[in-house]
This record gives sequence, structure tokens and C-alpha cells, in this order.
Amino acid sequence: MRAVGAEQVEEAVAHCVAALGSVTDQDWTGARAGRLEWNCRETAAHVASDLIAYAGQIAGRAQEAYVPFEITLDGSEDGLDPADNEGLLQVISTTGALLAAAVRTTPRAVRAFHPYPFRHANREGFAAMGVAEVLLHTHDIAEGTGISYEPPAELASFVLTRIFPRVRPGPTPWGTLLWATGRGDLPGREPVTRWHWSNNPVLRSERLTLEGVTPATAADLSLAGDGGYEWVGGAAADGTREGAGMMVKQYEEGVFHPEWGMYVLVRREDDRAVGAMGFHTVPDADGRVEIGYDLVAGARGHGYATEALRTLSARALEQDGVRTVAAVVDHENVPSQKVVARAGFTRVAEDAGQITYELRG
Repeated sequence: MRAVGAEQVEEAVAHCVAALGSVTDQDWTGARAGRLEWNCRETAAHVASDLIAYAGQIAGRAQEAYVPFEITLDGSEDGLDPADNEGLLQVISTTGALLAAAVRTTPRAVRAFHPYPFRHANREGFAAMGVAEVLLHTHDIAEGTGISYEPPAELASFVLTRIFPRVRPGPTPWGTLLWATGRGDLPGREPVTRWHWSNNPVLRSERLTLEGVTPATAADLSLAGDGGYEWVGGAAADGTREGAGMMVKQYEEGVFHPEWGMYVLVRREDDRAVGAMGFHTVPDADGRVEIGYDLVAGARGHGYATEALRTLSARALEQDGVRTVAAVVDHENVPSQKVVARAGFTRVAEDAGQITYELRG
């Protein structure tokens, strides 16, 4: 399965080097990088450091912390001349190539340590973080050296739909990304003074990994794509595609919350997706949240839905203020009724051809 993200890293780095290559004759040490406290040289060094750090995380499969190494850009310790500006760009090109290679060669299911917010990210997440570092800090250096810079819209969109899921799309992806990171303004929106990105949440049950869906994955699933997964039976079920469409709408309206979205159910023994499960919206004022799910036909009858429902419901009830997880099942859907019963839900109401079940914490 193709590793999404490697080409984006390469493209972002190429645009960075092309833009900043026109100002290598300037004094980067004496120029402040945009709104940052760093000068332009320090900012370029930071980009290279992040790219190699992200490559090291997924290549080394680090699980508890960053791999304990760093790069040195100044050759004076070895009696050599310090790296000049052109040398810095060469290092960015090299570390970008290493990250792209790591993304391409890392299996889809691998996750490695990153501190925020769930202490892990997959290869696509690390690619998106790398692209974000390159785009944003190239912008900062461009401001400091007095040149204009605007990357392709597709690169900014790649970042937004992977690691900024709660940012409502604006008029342009680049303008939205600048606003979301405190570097620009958007009409009708308050300036951003504090920000962070967010990788997707992941939960584990006995046999399954429940992988939180990003807006990018939801959009692909809603348009009959595979979402980056190999599905049992060859394709996602119709209910999964409908749920993905709901997620896309929430993202477009700026009301999407990663923890309360959709999760793809992935069988760990072969890394194949068997279905999806998720919440319709965030919990309401009474602490009630509704959950829905489906499995592809070829994965039914193995207890996967029950296992995932127990895991996701338990996670929901651990959150502050959540008191009830509800599931609404059609009268004729007897298999689904058995799933919620086995997961510990209690039948509480019945009307209009549907039965409501609840699990209370």
C-alpha cells in the first residue's frame, strides 16, 4: 500500500530550498525569522533538526521518548568552517530526503512516540508534521529576509486535514494554516495566540486497533476510496462511508473533535480493516453520547463489533462529564441487538421501528 506523505515532504523541501536559495547571500544570523524569537539561521537549523528527528522516530520505532540524538550543523568543532546558508539548505534537503525515505519504508500500522496529544503518530502524521515545519518556517525565514513565499495549496491542505482536524477550513488552505499557527488573520475569526496540532487517537482491544479517522481519511472514504486501508472483502461498508460523510461535514463546519469521531477497526493479525465505529457528535449537556458501527460482511460473526464496542464505550465513560453511551438499533437488526447486549448495554426505549440501548457509567 502506497505510503502517503513521502512525496509531500519532498515537494515541501524542494519549494523551501528554491525560495530560500535566492537569499543565501544575506546575513541569516542578524535577521529575525518573522514573529519568532529565533534568527533565520537558527530557524533553518530547527527545520533540519525536526526532519531528522521525525525520520529517527519512525525508523527506530521509538515508543517512550525521542531517540536521543541530535545533528550538528556547525563544523567548527572539527576544525572546519561553519556551514554557510547554502550548506544549511543542503542539510534541509538531506534530512527531508531521509524523512521521505523513512515514511516510504515504514509499515502502515507502525506508530512511534510524539508527545502531543496522544503520545504517538503514524508515518502519515510524521510526514504532515515535517511538511508543517518546512512550510511554516520557510515562511518565517522569508519574512525575515524580505521575500515573498507561498507554497502550493495542496501542501497546506495536506497539513490541515491530517494534524489540524479542529480548524475549520477558510478561504484558502495556506491562509488558514497561517492563521491557525498565529501567523496571519482571517476575516471573522479571532487571532490565534496559542496553538497545537493533533495526531489521530488510537485505541487497542484484544485483537483490534481502533484508529481515529482524520478529515483526509474521512473525505477519501466518503468518495468511495479505501481511506488508506486494506479492507476485508475489498471495500468499506456503506455505513462507514455514510459516517465518513458526516465527519467531513463536521470538519467543514468546524465542530469536529478527533476523540468523538469515527474509528476504523483494524485487525492486528493481518492489518486489514473489518469495519468502523464512532460517535455521532460530542457528548451533550447531560453527558450522553450516541455510538454507531458497522462491519464488512466478511468480518461478521467473529465478535469484532462487541470487542470494539466495549473498548470505545469504556473509553468514553472514562471522560469527564460523560454518563451515558447510547446505541439506537433497528427492530429487524437482530445481530446488532445481540452485539450491544453482549457489550453490556441495556434496552431502555422503543419507538418508530427502533430500539434504544444505553450503557451508563
